[in-house]
Amino acid sequence: MYPHAYREHWVEQQYLPKSLQGQVFYQPSEIGKEAEIKTAVARRREAQLAAAVEGLEVAPTEVLTYGETNQSTDRWLQRTLGQVGQHLAELRDTVFHIAAPARHHIILDLNAASGLLTWEAVRRVPEGSVYACVHNQADAQALAQQAATLPELVRPIILNTSLSELPNCLANLTEKVKFDRIIGRNVLMKEAEKSSLVQALVKWLNQEGMILLAETVSRHSTRLYDLLNRAWVEQNLYSKLVAAEEAIYSVASDSMVNWDVEDLRTAFEKAGLAVEITQERTQTGLYITPNLLNRWFTTSQTTARPSYATRLAENLKQEEVEIVKNLFHRYLLNQTVNWNNTIAIVKGNFI
Repeated sequence: MYPHAYREHWVEQQYLPKSLQGQVFYQPSEIGKEAEIKTAVARRREAQLAAAVEGLEVAPTEVLTYGETNQSTDRWLQRTLGQVGQHLAELRDTVFHIAAPARHHIILDLNAASGLLTWEAVRRVPEGSVYACVHNQADAQALAQQAATLPELVRPIILNTSLSELPNCLANLTEKVKFDRIIGRNVLMKEAEKSSLVQALVKWLNQEGMILLAETVSRHSTRLYDLLNRAWVEQNLYSKLVAAEEAIYSVASDSMVNWDVEDLRTAFEKAGLAVEITQERTQTGLYITPNLLNRWFTTSQTTARPSYATRLAENLKQEEVEIVKNLFHRYLLNQTVNWNNTIAIVKGNFI
């Protein structure tokens, strides 16, 4: 019944090895124990697909990278570690345990992307409805294709719009709607005006409703200098490297790093919400591929987000940046390292 579980999907297929592409997977029936198995398999594969589609781009590695990922290598290698999908599944379960939607509720997923929260919402509110906000045409097409396998009455309503334009998009709907649950992953992470966005969203929340967001806190992620053994680096250079990398997380104008958990609390309170925040620390295996190192150490030439090397060059000499780059290639290329993230789960409801 649910889209990711038992059929090939063009988004997922492009990340599979060629030997597996085009294969038809086992499809349990809709009755009894097999129906339970079907749901369990669906939920697991949805998390795996989210890991394949998103990789670690939603994690703070994006703070340090420049350019496009290599979908055929980096994302597949991250996915094979299995941990990313597992963490996403656990996060999804946590979100819905807290949200506890009723069968008749109306839910808005603010950052549907691969559909991890959207499809779980569809399962949870069979008598309600689900709205899925996506921010590009590719995600909208992918969700629409998956939704086409569902009965029309339970298909999510897909809104292809930016967060800043979402209130206008909702206002233009034929049927006016108020949401019982507004949920999302990494919704505020990159937004410069976090308080303004929360205040705009509150207007679409039922008086008894809840906003629940899971936000990766970039400034509490692993530092790349921690991946280097201090014995590999000359002491003075290591000290300069630490200072240069820490400076990346101190840029007041950078909306990805200029906030902390208490800033989220303030944003929700300004919108008139009572706030509860829990923090989860996760650790994921990160495989250091040639492409990932290239993204870290390619000097960005455009107005796109500066790379790690570009940021280091603001405080290190070019020859020092080259030494650091060579150390990463020598000791970390094709190695798996532990990458730590902090995720803030923010619950807000009317006082």
